[in-house]
Amino acid sequence: MSKQSFIQGTLILLAAGIVNRILGFIPRITLPRVIGAEGIGLYQMGWPLLSVILTLVTGGIPIAVAKLVAEAEAEGNEARVRTIFCTAMAISGVISIFFSSLSLLAAPWISTFVLTDARVYYTFLCMTPIILIVGISSVFRGYFQGRHNMIPTAVSQIAETLVRIVAVLVFAWWMLPRGVEYAAAGAMTGVLAGEICALTVLALQYVQNRQPLERVHGRIGSGSPVRRSQLARIVKLALPVTGSRLVGSFSYFIESIIIIRSLAVAGIAAGVATAQYGALQGMIFPLLLLPGALTTSLSVALVPNLSEAAARNDMKTIHMRLSQALKLALTAGAPFAMIMFVLAEPLCLYLYNQPEVGTMLRMMAPVALFIYFQGPLQAALQALERPGSALMNTVAGSLVKLPLIYLLASRPEFGILGAVLAININIVLVTMLHWGTLSRLLQFRMPAADFLKAAAAVGCAAPICYAVMHTPWTDIGLIRFAMASASGFAAYLIVCLLLRLIDRHDVARLIVLVKRFAK
Repeated sequence: MSKQSFIQGTLILLAAGIVNRILGFIPRITLPRVIGAEGIGLYQMGWPLLSVILTLVTGGIPIAVAKLVAEAEAEGNEARVRTIFCTAMAISGVISIFFSSLSLLAAPWISTFVLTDARVYYTFLCMTPIILIVGISSVFRGYFQGRHNMIPTAVSQIAETLVRIVAVLVFAWWMLPRGVEYAAAGAMTGVLAGEICALTVLALQYVQNRQPLERVHGRIGSGSPVRRSQLARIVKLALPVTGSRLVGSFSYFIESIIIIRSLAVAGIAAGVATAQYGALQGMIFPLLLLPGALTTSLSVALVPNLSEAAARNDMKTIHMRLSQALKLALTAGAPFAMIMFVLAEPLCLYLYNQPEVGTMLRMMAPVALFIYFQGPLQAALQALERPGSALMNTVAGSLVKLPLIYLLASRPEFGILGAVLAININIVLVTMLHWGTLSRLLQFRMPAADFLKAAAAVGCAAPICYAVMHTPWTDIGLIRFAMASASGFAAYLIVCLLLRLIDRHDVARLIVLVKRFAK
């Protein structure tokens, strides 16, 4: 099985992530035009509860598998690798089947009393099989991550996206004549088809890349002490991570309910409230998370690298990897945040044909960088066996966010924008708490000059971007928008090179890595 270095693994996942984000915007752009904002709201309303269930099913198992497999492979113990994989698959399979069955039986009650809109019932039914499929897929991804082989994960992500693009639009269009609730369920069926494809790809990659197991007597019997010890280690590592993610997922679930109910208190009709929530979750967040392809890749690649370095007590490598990850998140995320702030309305107009949604995007754009930092910081805490700290930070953020949403969104003068403000405060608070925890743990500091240089680059690029967009040099708005975006990115890159935030060695290394990836 081929292994990659930290940068190579990140590049592979980044390339797949960029392809996925670009392709993923096809249904994001077209689906609202097919089923409307209300249909998107119904499609999105089941996701928060599914997120809670998937957290319970997968939780910290992929991270635990990646960490333990990386340690076992460093020792050359293939039997232990196989035991870890089989044990984790058994745990995930049992939990997935239990929650899939429970969700199926409780679907009528959940859709009526928990999600507050009975029309979500069909979408939730189509969502239920995803639980089992994602539970199994997560173990495969953790296994490959621990092997330092990011190619199977990247291939499965691209395959899932390609299938989902076609299936979501086809099934939604096919079911639309029956009603908007059936169209939303059809879209969710397309998501299910994509997950089935991803699992198939991962299973085939596992069979093809599985290492031959040398004869090791008495090591992998079902009741052996080795298996029981690995079960204990998986549970010990997975539980705190699951707790941390569960707080975030449960907060997301409660957030969706509070937003809808708060908007009702503010005097907003149920259909309008559903549409506004759909715009926030189905339009704004996908745009904000577009650069998340990089930070997600960094987070996945960080776990095994920092775990191995921590096992060797190699603080130099830990500082170097963490610094690389955060600098990449800063330099890559800053121009996207700038574009989303300066060009919020035209961006939402040309993507969704709803320029009024741009107000929410402009409000969230300044905190986008905190989102991009949060993933690598949390991954570092988990890799360094401090998931409890990540859990407490997430809890603190949720305790601030949820009351704020109700207090602000229930006021007619704020409405949905009050919810956006509360979410912004939560994002900043949790990111700063993660950063403070790592700083105390590792005595880690990131050079202030990097932040100043990035701010200077954004400060120079933003006026250029604004001027190109709002100067009437052509009557075709789409051309002005495309040129404004390109000019903004180009100006940002030039200033970064002049200030040496990005130097020629970085560019040369990137070119070499791209060539290797292409081969």
